Amino acid sequence: MGENKRATRDGFGDAILEIGKTNPDIYVVDIDIGKSCKTGAFSKELPAQHVNVGIAEQNGAGVAAGLATTGIIPFVVTYAVFGSLRMGEQIRQEVCYPNLNVKIACSHGGVTPANDGASHQSIEDMGVYRTIPNMTVMMPADYYAAKALVKEAAKTYGPMYLRFTRDAVPVIYDENTKFEIGKAKRLTEGRDVAMIAIGDTVHLALEAQKELEKAGISARVLDMHTLKPLDEKAVLDCVRDIGRIITVEDHNILNGLGSAVCEIAAEAGDAKVKRVGIQDQFGMSAPYERLLEINGITVEHLVALAKQEW
Repeated sequence: MGENKRATRDGFGDAILEIGKTNPDIYVVDIDIGKSCKTGAFSKELPAQHVNVGIAEQNGAGVAAGLATTGIIPFVVTYAVFGSLRMGEQIRQEVCYPNLNVKIACSHGGVTPANDGASHQSIEDMGVYRTIPNMTVMMPADYYAAKALVKEAAKTYGPMYLRFTRDAVPVIYDENTKFEIGKAKRLTEGRDVAMIAIGDTVHLALEAQKELEKAGISARVLDMHTLKPLDEKAVLDCVRDIGRIITVEDHNILNGLGSAVCEIAAEAGDAKVKRVGIQDQFGMSAPYERLLEINGITVEHLVALAKQEW
């Protein structure tokens, strides 16, 4: 499953520099944490396309909105916990309401900040943004998915929220893999259970699938990299073909991927869904893997859950 581990924030940093060199309308609006969010190379090589507003998230959202009205494609870059909650009102009023072409690109999604502590672990950000009209919400599963989805976001009009990991995660795809916003990737076929995952949990679902295969259980795995618009057809295929779905996310199980899938399954009326994710609780200062374990976001839990009768 890939040759190594790389943080998806690295994929963002590499992609934004590549597209910035070919498109002078690509701008980065930094909230003074470019080193952590991987925009350092962009600021050095493309200073005319880089704006650092300092530690002022709301101002950054406003600056990006203003730039977008001139035809520029700004990427506002900060941590997920700040990019969703602290500047959420400005994004709603100044970006989404007028439907401006602003991208919010945030590192440190979920509990991947780990030892940075609960204050830096963003467990509700995707849920906040999926409820705002005109907003697209994405979280790539690995380095190459991050690069591809950033490039897709840059050439697709509209407000978008892109969530990246601080910690390294296993590489799943290769540099030639194509992604389409709003279109899930079916990574394995299966008839007994479906696992729909997003972001840094996709590799866990793939590892669980291999363990289940050894036990004679056939599992379909989907990378639902776009939370909004959700690939409803992919979910309905799981409902109709299988009827047992496990959702996996590094996000609060409330209003995240699990909730989105449950909405579709409930309307279809013919499936059971189990949600694996942050159990509506704050994190703590602890190793990333320990935080996942506390919330049951592990291969072992996925395997046990798939084997249960429900």
